[in-house]
Amino acid sequence: MKTVLKWLGNYFRHIDWILMLICLCISAFDIYLLYSLNEIGYVKQDDIDTQIIAIIIGVFAAIIIGMIDYKRMAKYWFVYAPLAVILQLLLYSPLGIKRDDDLAWLDLGVITIQPSEILKLAFILSLAWHISKLGEKMNSLPHFLLLCVHFLIPFGIIMIQGDAGSALVFLFIFICMMFAGGMSWKYIVAGLVSIPVVGYVAWNYVMGDHHRKRFQLIFDEALQEEERLGAYLQQYNAKVAMGSGQLTGLGTHSNTYTYVPEGYNDFIFAYIGMVFGFIGCMAVVIALAVMCLKLLSDSSAAIDPLGKLICVGVFALFTFHCIINIAMVLSVGPVVGIPLPFLSAGGTSLVMSYASLGPVLSVVSHREKKKHMFYQEKE
Repeated sequence: MKTVLKWLGNYFRHIDWILMLICLCISAFDIYLLYSLNEIGYVKQDDIDTQIIAIIIGVFAAIIIGMIDYKRMAKYWFVYAPLAVILQLLLYSPLGIKRDDDLAWLDLGVITIQPSEILKLAFILSLAWHISKLGEKMNSLPHFLLLCVHFLIPFGIIMIQGDAGSALVFLFIFICMMFAGGMSWKYIVAGLVSIPVVGYVAWNYVMGDHHRKRFQLIFDEALQEEERLGAYLQQYNAKVAMGSGQLTGLGTHSNTYTYVPEGYNDFIFAYIGMVFGFIGCMAVVIALAVMCLKLLSDSSAAIDPLGKLICVGVFALFTFHCIINIAMVLSVGPVVGIPLPFLSAGGTSLVMSYASLGPVLSVVSHREKKKHMFYQEKE
């Protein structure tokens, strides 16, 4: 018993409390927002309860995962990565739920989950292990192509299922981790040169009409006017809502709210702008930026390439979510259904956001030699 308590005490002394505190503060603010939305009838109490439960489960998951040596965690990728892929493929079974134009939700009876959120963490850990084991050999053509296959498996599955937003998250994670792993400039130049060709093929042969329209709505004012009650409804209402907030916002007890579809979920940033104004939006952006920079700081302080790559992967995950979510709310990016970390309502996303902090906590706590519950230092 004393040994277990010593393990726990040692772990909690070295945990990245700054990172956890930032995320918990953002989550607490989210609960406050949901309660204010509940008062005006936009959110049910069940949604708030789900969010609170998700926070509790997520924090517990982060702490438990953080106790595991990240080297062992990544080493056993062949156990959890295939399971995550299988879970994603189960969307093709009768358990899969198609919403709008994508197949992204799995109905397990008691709850529904989004398997892509689980696959993101499995991808980060498995790719970190793959790159770290290759070292400088990652730039040899056969190994580089294998790394591309590693990425294309989850990316391709999710893209075929119509969840373009999640697929782009995998792409950004892959690019950032490859950079961090030491990808050769010859591949970077080749990638930059191929962008026009890839863009042309994607626009004409991969993207559907609804995907192209989402991009066209960013620039075409005539189309925006035409689709004001259609495809542009969310973004138009979001602009009106944020504009009404001006500098300090309308407050949480105003009678002049603008309704924004999914205003408690993917478009919660619009509600923040309406209620707390420009100042509130900037405070949230600063909090999210500090969180992402803390992850980047943890990567630079990691004691080995594997730890660095894991932190960079989680950094890329949250950074992309933040940038794309805020961009689509501001109508400078297409609507792709990506939640704002720790703020958008959604049980799976919130639990996995906290769970993704777990490997980072493990990396941080292993900066100094010590013993953990699931780790024994080799003599």
